[in-house]
Amino acid sequence: MTANAFHNIAQIETSLWEAADQLRANSNLTATEYSMPVLGVIFLRHATNRYQTALQAIEAAQAAGTMPKRPLVKGDFIKRRALLLPEAARYDTLMNLPSEANLGGALVAAMNAIEADFAPLQGSLPKDYDRFDNKLLENLLRCFDTEDLRQATGDVFGRIYEYFLMKFAMQGAQDNGEFFTPPSLVQTLVNIIEPDHGVVADLACGSGGMFVQSSHFIEQLGQETMNRVTFYGQEKTPTTIRLAKMNLAVHGLEGDIKEANTFYADPHRLQDGKPLWGNVDFMMANPPFNVDKVDAEKVTGDRRLPFGLPGVNKDKHVSNGNYLWISYFHSYLSPTGRAGFVMSSQASSAGHGEKEVRRKLVETGDVDVMVAIRSNFFYTRTVPCELWHFDRSKPAARKDQVLMLDARNVYRKVTRKIYDFSPEQQANLSAIVWLYRGQQSRYLGLVHGYITRLNTEAQGVDATLAPLLERLTLSQTGLKTFNKAITNLKAAPQPAQESLTALQAALAEQSQAAQAFITDRASLVTGLQAFGKTVAASGTKASTDNASQIKLSQSFDQLAPAVKGLVKQIDLLYKLAVRSTQQALVLAAQLSQHEGKSDKDTAIQAAADLLDRRATNKNLKQLDEARHATVEQLKACAYTHRQVVWLQERFPKAEMQDVPGLCKVVSRADIEAADWSLTPGRYVGVAPAEVDEDFDFEQTLCDIHVELADLNREAVELAAKIQVNFEGLGV
Repeated sequence: MTANAFHNIAQIETSLWEAADQLRANSNLTATEYSMPVLGVIFLRHATNRYQTALQAIEAAQAAGTMPKRPLVKGDFIKRRALLLPEAARYDTLMNLPSEANLGGALVAAMNAIEADFAPLQGSLPKDYDRFDNKLLENLLRCFDTEDLRQATGDVFGRIYEYFLMKFAMQGAQDNGEFFTPPSLVQTLVNIIEPDHGVVADLACGSGGMFVQSSHFIEQLGQETMNRVTFYGQEKTPTTIRLAKMNLAVHGLEGDIKEANTFYADPHRLQDGKPLWGNVDFMMANPPFNVDKVDAEKVTGDRRLPFGLPGVNKDKHVSNGNYLWISYFHSYLSPTGRAGFVMSSQASSAGHGEKEVRRKLVETGDVDVMVAIRSNFFYTRTVPCELWHFDRSKPAARKDQVLMLDARNVYRKVTRKIYDFSPEQQANLSAIVWLYRGQQSRYLGLVHGYITRLNTEAQGVDATLAPLLERLTLSQTGLKTFNKAITNLKAAPQPAQESLTALQAALAEQSQAAQAFITDRASLVTGLQAFGKTVAASGTKASTDNASQIKLSQSFDQLAPAVKGLVKQIDLLYKLAVRSTQQALVLAAQLSQHEGKSDKDTAIQAAADLLDRRATNKNLKQLDEARHATVEQLKACAYTHRQVVWLQERFPKAEMQDVPGLCKVVSRADIEAADWSLTPGRYVGVAPAEVDEDFDFEQTLCDIHVELADLNREAVELAAKIQVNFEGLGV
């Protein structure tokens, strides 16, 4: 199985994390102590994979005569986004060391060898492996030495690395997890500013997530990242810089990342010697919020503060550093540059000196898009935030306008405490920005993509229904045969009479539900096939014509209730099958206990033996698997259709318009009238109440149960901590 075949990448990420974290728990190490060594092992695994892939490509080229046969050099591997790893630094070499070898020392030597050969990583890789138990290191290496991972490509390992960064952030490793900005927020920033060329900078770069997501964006355009952009990063924490450099290396990227306090230092110079200031094409960042210890005297007169200081307290400190960051980001931009950054929700309506800076900023006409984000998007903080976007190349028609986008009601619940955006939600938010910018064709392209996907999913429904019907029929046949045999006994033993009656009632209910399902299934499949013909008949016009897209969406509207209804029918059928099976197993057990030597007793035993318990349970499991596949296919149809409806209901003309509770294009006069506030919620109003037709009571009840269990567990843990603290105080 190759990496491209990883349909279960999420499961792989989870299992790897659980294994690695279990090792940490058994070692009594903190997340901070364990994070860098683990990330170093992931890096080493991936570096080895890249080396082997590049080596195979080189050998193939030499065999084909397109490359001369000669000793290989670093450049041969660098051009293939790989490192020429010394043998001692290769993962397989470490795995093949004898059991008595000092594995910690070998890992340190491997990291030193890589740094000596690759300047961008010098001083960045972890080298404290010799403090770990040999057995723990051996088990850790084994976690990342499965056959699947040995074949994994950059995309897969990039995801795994980012996943581990996220999990360590959730545990609060490395400065309370602030080194990591959730990908959902970064992707949103990237989607709006679209960093596809030139200089890309992040003055609070953390683990380098902004650069990685920019790379993903460029690669989706079919471009090679390092041919399109140059990354410049700045971070004040040495450990975090190491995380960033490793993150870039895992993704096959490079960047100039310097250690500096951005409040007081501007160390970067471009390749031509020009300062970074005033020459950035795309500025991205998630700076620390509400810093209040910045020395006002040190920053007074800084050219990066064209709007002046936001306010100074009696201790001669800037009262709040938010507007220092905001001013920096604007000042670094080139005359055509764009910026996207995360900021405290307090900043958009702050008063006094901050309001004055904000007024001057709005008057430049460069404020482009403001996005409000609800709480719980960060892993270690619950506070809401806002995404600010500048565009110094706005056309004259929009120079006086700002798109206010309130996305607080747009989210996906990942856990009880963590929310994010689904890929479709991100795309839909981007579509609003496209309409604001007059890019109707991109909006129509997205809707067309949804309709195409919907049709593909719709035509795949029947294929998943076939094995479901097969398993359902097989289940019914076996149970009916067993029931008939018992019924033919004329009179079952008295203890089994009640169970037989229950089985017969369950089978009757199941049979009735199955007949209704077969009828409704046939009707739905016919409707889905007709929808497919309608899509095919629309031709290319549907890709560019809003009226055609609306017509196609409406043609599916009547099918949507049937899709949802069939999901409920399938779930009911499965529950009835379980009930019938359970009743049959109880009855068979009761019959098996019957003893006697008469012909009737023999017939009872023979009837009991007709039910193969193992085969029955196996079939029930297979029925559940078929049910799951079909339900997921039907839910995919319903979900994709909802994306189309969501967009078309809000933007029926495929043109930008105000949507209560969601978005509004405001003018400079509007902003001035609102005391120069840039808080989206102040302008968009409140969305009308909606009836959730897709409300799933059972799932909601299950979620509540899980949440209650989490709360109970946390309560126990908190009570234990309180008790320990009391004991420490002698109470």
